[in-house]
Amino acid sequence: MPEETTVRDKRAAERKTASMRRQETTGGLWDSVKKAAVVIGSGILFLAAFGNSVTWHLQKFWGASGDFWQNQWTKLYLAFEGREASLFYMGTMLAPTLAFWVSNGLLLLVDTTGKPSFITRYRIQMNKNDPVDPVKLRQALRTVIFNQVFISGPMVVGVYYLMTLRGNPCGPELPTFHWALLELALFSIIEEILFYYSHRLFHHPSLYKHFHKQHHEWTAPIGVVSIYAHPLEHVISNTLPVVIGPVILGSHLSTTCMWYCVALVSTTISHCGYHLPFLPSPESHDFHHLKFNQCYGVFGVLDRLHGTDAKFKQTKQYERHTLLTSLTPLTHSIPDHPKKGQ
Repeated sequence: MPEETTVRDKRAAERKTASMRRQETTGGLWDSVKKAAVVIGSGILFLAAFGNSVTWHLQKFWGASGDFWQNQWTKLYLAFEGREASLFYMGTMLAPTLAFWVSNGLLLLVDTTGKPSFITRYRIQMNKNDPVDPVKLRQALRTVIFNQVFISGPMVVGVYYLMTLRGNPCGPELPTFHWALLELALFSIIEEILFYYSHRLFHHPSLYKHFHKQHHEWTAPIGVVSIYAHPLEHVISNTLPVVIGPVILGSHLSTTCMWYCVALVSTTISHCGYHLPFLPSPESHDFHHLKFNQCYGVFGVLDRLHGTDAKFKQTKQYERHTLLTSLTPLTHSIPDHPKKGQ
């Protein structure tokens, strides 16, 4: 009898411990979500409260040059009068596609030739993609073009029809500078939330091997593989977080076009493999490709709140995760620890 009592007590203790762990996990995740909501909500309130003072000088400039930009838009608007859909697709397909391929064309020149050597000095993972594997690159390019033509294209068509339900996204009046700036900030917040959670979802073992593993074939990424992904991932994690903001806000084409271009160039920089002077740091996402289970977000806010950058913060890459304001590569000014035996 005493033995049975002991066994029952042990099982009860184990069940209680397991229950407490589940509660701690759920509570910790919920606390992180609440913290994220507080941070993001505070950011919106900050923009609303201090937007006028922060953007006063920029607004003054916009007011001075506003007639010029409005006149250019009016000419374009009149040229496409009665063909608003064509104007919309030019701004949301042609312009972002050009931004993507111009930036990636320059990077591919460096990736495939190793020249100019001035750029290769800034490579994050030394001796990787030097030069890039041509067979692997051709496979990636085929997938990228497929995603742009057969996934992104139809989604933008759907976006146009959704936005027309809110009004005319190609209206004759440009938005004020202050409103455009606020919209871009809100787009960024929406993208951070949707990308972080959808990206982390695709890292779940049951989904990773079927979908996201394709993107992680590149442990040392290059710019063009930013949209090298399974079609389902490209819809949910790459495209939806970017296009949903302008749909929700009923944005003007000018702001939407600017946002699409910024988003594509930004993800190109995050994947490019080079920490170049005066450009946003790609260290965190490069580390994600190297280690897989760290740094899921765009800006790192939700990674910090959820603790998914804990290992990253212990590395030299984290020390280099800053804006480079000199011409000295950060791998030189903040070198890796010497390996044992060296």
